[in-house]
Amino acid sequence: MTRLLKDEFNAAMKGFGPFPAKPRLAIGVSGGADSTALVLLSQAWAASCGGSVRALIVDHGLRLNSGEEANLTRQRLEARGIEARVITLTGLGHPKLQETARRARHAALATATREARSLYLLLGHQAADQAETVAMRAKRGNQGLEGMADWTARNDAVLLRPLLTVAPIRLREFLRQENMPWVEDPSNDDRQFERVRVRGSRIDDVPHDPMKRQAAETSLARYLARHTIIRPEGFALILADAAPPAALGALLRTIGGADYAPRQESLTKIAAQLRPATLGGVRIMNAGRLGKGWLLVREYAACGPPVTVNSGSTWDRRYRIVEDGQEGICGAVGADTSLFRDVSNMPAAILKVLPCIRMPNASHVKPRVAKAIFVPPLPMAQLPFRGPASGAIST
Repeated sequence: MTRLLKDEFNAAMKGFGPFPAKPRLAIGVSGGADSTALVLLSQAWAASCGGSVRALIVDHGLRLNSGEEANLTRQRLEARGIEARVITLTGLGHPKLQETARRARHAALATATREARSLYLLLGHQAADQAETVAMRAKRGNQGLEGMADWTARNDAVLLRPLLTVAPIRLREFLRQENMPWVEDPSNDDRQFERVRVRGSRIDDVPHDPMKRQAAETSLARYLARHTIIRPEGFALILADAAPPAALGALLRTIGGADYAPRQESLTKIAAQLRPATLGGVRIMNAGRLGKGWLLVREYAACGPPVTVNSGSTWDRRYRIVEDGQEGICGAVGADTSLFRDVSNMPAAILKVLPCIRMPNASHVKPRVAKAIFVPPLPMAQLPFRGPASGAIST
């Protein structure tokens, strides 16, 4: 059992390659059986090619004993010679508990992955998780029976899921043979959560053929490369009067900083003939003096609330602040667009939603555009693409 599972894991990792010499892997760990097995398998694989692993143990702080369990997991892994770090999240709670926790977890893992100087973040999703995801997405009509991708990019990290075809019972048996205990999370049986309810029902759906998905993503990447300009300020131009619904959805999701595209029926109506509209927190408008085509820009009313300026913090889920040693609050330019006409000739719709630094309780200090990097949570396409070199806008 152990040898067979290790061989399957090694084959999955080979499919993700090529990796650099002595790869550094970050592993997202909950302390449960799936992620614990993932750490052990990753340690063996990394050792075989001179690499290293770091376990990132996330404590959501939502249960009384979660901190103790996280530290117990750290001790167990360190006893196996695995470097481990506990990441404690705070401020989580209702409403939308699982969605809030997931977003906070991904953001914390991405930051910790960068700090570990790793490009790769491995997650322990397995075959049952995949089946549940397919059932939930099919219910919403989101890309039919699309499952989780085994390779994707998010928040400056490459996410790898090498266990998607492995049944959870095999991972538990592997841990027993390795004499490695794990933590059981009681929330996994709490039926207030959709995933648990789906888990308790019969699941007959299976994901689409991954080759079909890859072909669709290739087509999406090609369209984006040929017909769109994505600007680092956080807006996009579609150089056409129509777009495939998937391409429009990807652009709306990216410019709006969302995890998911708007519903398919809404996309289909607008994509067939682009026109002024607001969808998914994004305005679609005529490009005007920017040239032919359509401008996609963040809707001002949908922008996130201001945040305290800290280097590395995020505003509106789309901009990472890179201010060093500066004080202030970062929010949208908003009604202060006229104050920036001497430094930018961008249309007001774009300028209005750029990140802006203001000094609280100091109205005499002029606001300024923040030093920030546009980093939406997810890429527009799984496959890399290059956009047109033209279309620069002076600022």
